[in-house]
Amino acid sequence: MRVDLFDFELPEASIALRPPVPRDAGRLLVVRPGEALADRSVRDLPGLLRAGDALVFNDTRVIPARLSGIRHRTGSPGLRMEAMLHLREAPDAWRAFARPGKRLALGDRVAFAPREPGPPGDHGTLDAVIAAKGEGGEIVLRFALAGPALDAAVARIGDLPLPPYIAGKRPTDAQDATDYQTVYASVPGAVAAPTAGLHFSEALLADLDAAGITRHTVTLHVGAGTFLPVKAEDTDDHRMHAEIGILDVDTAGALNAARAAGGRVVAVGTTALRLLESAADADGTLHPFSGPTEIFITPGKRIRAVDALMTNFHLPRSTLFMLVSAFSGLETMRGAYAHAIASGYRFYSYGDSSLLFPAAS
Repeated sequence: MRVDLFDFELPEASIALRPPVPRDAGRLLVVRPGEALADRSVRDLPGLLRAGDALVFNDTRVIPARLSGIRHRTGSPGLRMEAMLHLREAPDAWRAFARPGKRLALGDRVAFAPREPGPPGDHGTLDAVIAAKGEGGEIVLRFALAGPALDAAVARIGDLPLPPYIAGKRPTDAQDATDYQTVYASVPGAVAAPTAGLHFSEALLADLDAAGITRHTVTLHVGAGTFLPVKAEDTDDHRMHAEIGILDVDTAGALNAARAAGGRVVAVGTTALRLLESAADADGTLHPFSGPTEIFITPGKRIRAVDALMTNFHLPRSTLFMLVSAFSGLETMRGAYAHAIASGYRFYSYGDSSLLFPAAS
């Protein structure tokens, strides 16, 4: 499909730079194709679902994946550079997007260090070598540390990778360290938050439990590719970056059983939906899954494993707006987004949310 079909005008004022307070105070636009849009609140979610429905959360935890360092090369002056980790390649290696990517070469050595000075006497750096180069500034960094030691070093020197549409307007601060994690985040590895889940408070989770709505977790480590614009003119020419996901055998069985008993599978976020669709067979039955997925969902692709989707409002021309258009229909979503903009909904990672139901097949 033509990418410009997924374009729309979004005022700068619609972009949220801070989340709602408390977490569950956001607005919720309910979209049922063929019916009138409904303006509700995230707190209304238990009443919008029914007993026996199964909510699926992504329990990934955001790591401080933005690294700053100095490139060293024999015979050349040091060069300041930045790397955004996005896919773990090995215990000692990460795939990353680098700036300035064109000025880096295979074999270059990089010494990463914190942006802000550490305690007196703390001069430790994290050393790496550029082991591979790809397109668009993509590189593979092979570090001098591996496994948990590398994880600890990244946590010490890295910065939280707020999305560029927030980070470009204000600096990251201590509050973001809390705000940009879900309350149930438990498996470190993402470089972007599964933002639909940011709306859930402990109180809202308790209300969902009381309403007989079951909770299940999957893991999809969201990569920096989620921030990349679609530069192709046709969706067939866009390449998705791989992300690592896990759906275990018990969770797959529980979700299949919920559906068989008449419940609905409700994905909390596009990341949960993408993993479930990666793990589903032709009739929607889920199977255990562990590994990379590059699934790209656009209109015309049938959603097999998910009956409803809770998700924030996405960028124009983005793969995520394409996904929600595949789920509820392009014209339905264009109308929903026009309503959201006109009604003052807040967009993107820290913005409001929506509850989408599928278009008739």
